[in-house]
Amino acid sequence: MTPRFLILCGALVLALGVAAGAFGAHGLKRLVAPELLEVWRTAAHYQLIHGAGLLLVAALAPRLAPAPAAWAGGLMLAGLIVFSGSLYAMVLTGARALGAITPVGGLLMILSWLTLAWAGWMRSDMK
Repeated sequence: MTPRFLILCGALVLALGVAAGAFGAHGLKRLVAPELLEVWRTAAHYQLIHGAGLLLVAALAPRLAPAPAAWAGGLMLAGLIVFSGSLYAMVLTGARALGAITPVGGLLMILSWLTLAWAGWMRSDMK
Protein backbone atom coordinates (compact mmCIF):
# COMPACT_ATOMS: atom_id res chain seq x y z
CA MET A 1 0.00 0.00 0.00
CA THR A 2 1.39 3.34 -1.01
CA PRO A 3 1.43 6.32 1.34
CA ARG A 4 -0.92 8.11 -1.06
CA PHE A 5 -3.46 5.28 -0.84
CA LEU A 6 -3.12 5.12 2.96
CA ILE A 7 -3.75 8.88 3.23
CA LEU A 8 -6.85 8.54 1.05
CA CYS A 9 -8.14 5.58 3.07
CA GLY A 10 -7.25 7.14 6.41
CA ALA A 11 -9.05 10.38 5.64
CA LEU A 12 -12.14 8.57 4.33
CA VAL A 13 -12.17 6.18 7.30
CA LEU A 14 -11.96 9.13 9.69
CA ALA A 15 -14.75 11.04 7.94
CA LEU A 16 -16.96 7.96 8.01
CA GLY A 17 -16.02 7.32 11.64
CA VAL A 18 -17.22 10.78 12.64
CA ALA A 19 -20.43 10.22 10.67
CA ALA A 20 -20.92 6.81 12.28
CA GLY A 21 -20.40 8.26 15.74
CA ALA A 22 -22.91 11.02 15.08
CA PHE A 23 -25.41 8.56 13.64
CA GLY A 24 -25.03 6.37 16.70
CA ALA A 25 -25.46 9.28 19.08
CA HIS A 26 -28.44 10.82 17.32
CA GLY A 27 -30.04 8.40 14.87
CA LEU A 28 -29.71 5.02 16.57
CA LYS A 29 -30.42 6.18 20.11
CA ARG A 30 -34.16 5.62 19.76
CA LEU A 31 -33.90 2.54 17.55
CA VAL A 32 -31.61 0.07 19.33
CA ALA A 33 -31.11 -1.22 22.85
CA PRO A 34 -28.50 0.57 24.99
CA GLU A 35 -26.11 -2.41 24.86
CA LEU A 36 -26.18 -2.34 21.05
CA LEU A 37 -25.57 1.39 21.10
CA GLU A 38 -22.44 0.67 23.14
CA VAL A 39 -21.35 -1.87 20.51
CA TRP A 40 -21.81 0.85 17.87
CA ARG A 41 -19.70 3.26 19.92
CA THR A 42 -16.94 0.64 20.19
CA ALA A 43 -16.96 0.17 16.41
CA ALA A 44 -16.74 3.93 15.79
CA HIS A 45 -14.03 4.35 18.44
CA TYR A 46 -11.76 1.69 16.90
CA GLN A 47 -12.51 3.00 13.41
CA LEU A 48 -11.31 6.47 14.42
CA ILE A 49 -8.17 5.16 16.12
CA HIS A 50 -7.20 3.03 13.15
CA GLY A 51 -8.09 5.71 10.62
CA ALA A 52 -5.52 7.89 12.38
CA GLY A 53 -3.22 4.86 12.37
CA LEU A 54 -3.43 4.69 8.58
CA LEU A 55 -2.34 8.33 8.40
CA LEU A 56 0.49 7.55 10.82
CA VAL A 57 1.75 4.70 8.64
CA ALA A 58 1.65 7.00 5.60
CA ALA A 59 3.48 9.79 7.44
CA LEU A 60 6.16 7.42 8.72
CA ALA A 61 6.57 5.58 5.41
CA PRO A 62 9.80 7.36 4.41
CA ARG A 63 11.37 6.23 7.68
CA LEU A 64 10.18 2.61 7.49
CA ALA A 65 11.25 -0.51 5.64
CA PRO A 66 8.92 -0.45 2.61
CA ALA A 67 7.57 -4.01 2.53
CA PRO A 68 6.58 -4.32 6.19
CA ALA A 69 5.21 -0.75 6.12
CA ALA A 70 2.93 -1.72 3.25
CA TRP A 71 1.84 -4.82 5.16
CA ALA A 72 1.17 -2.74 8.28
CA GLY A 73 -1.14 -0.45 6.33
CA GLY A 74 -2.93 -3.33 4.66
CA LEU A 75 -3.41 -5.24 7.89
CA MET A 76 -4.68 -2.11 9.62
CA LEU A 77 -7.21 -1.37 6.89
CA ALA A 78 -8.39 -4.98 6.75
CA GLY A 79 -8.62 -5.17 10.53
CA LEU A 80 -10.70 -2.05 10.91
CA ILE A 81 -13.05 -3.16 8.10
CA VAL A 82 -13.57 -6.58 9.68
CA PHE A 83 -13.71 -5.35 13.29
CA SER A 84 -15.83 -2.24 12.94
CA GLY A 85 -17.76 -3.55 9.96
CA SER A 86 -18.87 -6.69 11.77
CA LEU A 87 -19.99 -4.65 14.78
CA TYR A 88 -21.90 -2.13 12.65
CA ALA A 89 -23.57 -4.96 10.74
CA MET A 90 -24.46 -6.75 13.97
CA VAL A 91 -26.15 -3.65 15.37
CA LEU A 92 -28.02 -2.86 12.15
CA THR A 93 -29.16 -6.42 11.42
CA GLY A 94 -29.47 -7.89 14.89
CA ALA A 95 -27.44 -10.91 13.71
CA ARG A 96 -25.38 -11.59 16.81
CA ALA A 97 -23.48 -14.33 14.96
CA LEU A 98 -21.54 -11.56 13.19
CA GLY A 99 -19.80 -10.94 16.50
CA ALA A 100 -17.91 -14.19 15.93
CA ILE A 101 -15.73 -12.59 13.24
CA THR A 102 -15.02 -9.42 15.21
CA PRO A 103 -11.97 -10.93 16.99
CA VAL A 104 -10.41 -11.68 13.59
CA GLY A 105 -10.50 -7.95 12.88
CA GLY A 106 -9.00 -7.25 16.30
CA LEU A 107 -6.19 -9.71 15.63
CA LEU A 108 -5.48 -8.06 12.27
CA MET A 109 -5.29 -4.66 13.99
CA ILE A 110 -2.87 -6.00 16.61
CA LEU A 111 -0.74 -7.56 13.86
CA SER A 112 -0.74 -4.23 12.00
CA TRP A 113 0.79 -2.42 14.98
CA LEU A 114 3.37 -5.17 15.49
CA THR A 115 4.22 -5.05 11.77
CA LEU A 116 4.60 -1.27 12.01
CA ALA A 117 7.10 -1.80 14.84
CA TRP A 118 8.93 -4.33 12.69
CA ALA A 119 8.96 -1.88 9.75
CA GLY A 120 10.72 0.66 11.95
CA TRP A 121 13.15 -1.87 13.35
CA MET A 122 14.07 -3.24 9.91
CA ARG A 123 15.09 0.16 8.61
CA SER A 124 18.83 -0.38 8.91
CA ASP A 125 19.92 3.22 8.25
CA MET A 126 18.10 4.59 11.31
CA LYS A 127 19.71 4.79 14.72
